[in-house]
Amino acid sequence: MIHQLAAVDKRAKISKNVIVEPFTTIAGDVEIGEGTWIGPNVTIMDGARIGKNCRIFPGTVISAIPQDLKFDGEDTQVIIGDETTIRECVTVNRGTKALGYTKIGKNCLIMATSHIAHDCVIGDHVIIVNGCGIAGHVEIGDYTVMGGLSAVHQFGKIGKHVMISGGTLVRKDIPPYVKVAREPMSYAGINSVGLRRRGFTNEKIFEIQKIYRAIFQMKMNVSQAISYIEKEMLPTAERDEILQFIQNSPRGIVKGYGTGKE
Repeated sequence: MIHQLAAVDKRAKISKNVIVEPFTTIAGDVEIGEGTWIGPNVTIMDGARIGKNCRIFPGTVISAIPQDLKFDGEDTQVIIGDETTIRECVTVNRGTKALGYTKIGKNCLIMATSHIAHDCVIGDHVIIVNGCGIAGHVEIGDYTVMGGLSAVHQFGKIGKHVMISGGTLVRKDIPPYVKVAREPMSYAGINSVGLRRRGFTNEKIFEIQKIYRAIFQMKMNVSQAISYIEKEMLPTAERDEILQFIQNSPRGIVKGYGTGKE
């Protein structure tokens, strides 16, 4: 299943039913799971750990060393989960000693020409649309959709089920379940369409809306809103997840549209 015009190091661990197309280069410290397709003109460098049934399209470079001047040749990895598709000319850099790996979860779609830098951790079922730039040490939660030509500042954190409008510059952290848009980036409501598609009930969606109304629309600062939510709203998994995210955000969260507050 390996084309004769591909250059595959004999030390690479390649499972059954893997297809490697011509003019692809695979280094020795590489592992590829069953059923994965590696298209032509792909470069997979030392440290890559690629799961089962992935699809990697032409021009992609996986596990090149970080574009970080502090990198000193340490052994690090890129880990890609099962069923993930990486389209044309994507670059995924391996980690530094800070974390040791860059990770993309299962069932993700990384569209053409996007860049994922060192020490990023991307969850499952994430979609990153064409031309996005994700700086080092970024965390992106499950089921997030990142619109085309968006960019995330280093050390940024994005929660689960977030929808980011195309062209957004993400300078602040984005808590779970919301939409963000505009320039500068602002809260634009909760991601109700995405939540319904993933089985959230109307009751649960309304609960999440109430929490974010307190944070962004009740003319309180974030600390006051957190105190109000803790006192007035019953504990649930979603409520506690939102509060924990905000309380653990050293960069601060996205602003409410037109409020001027963070």
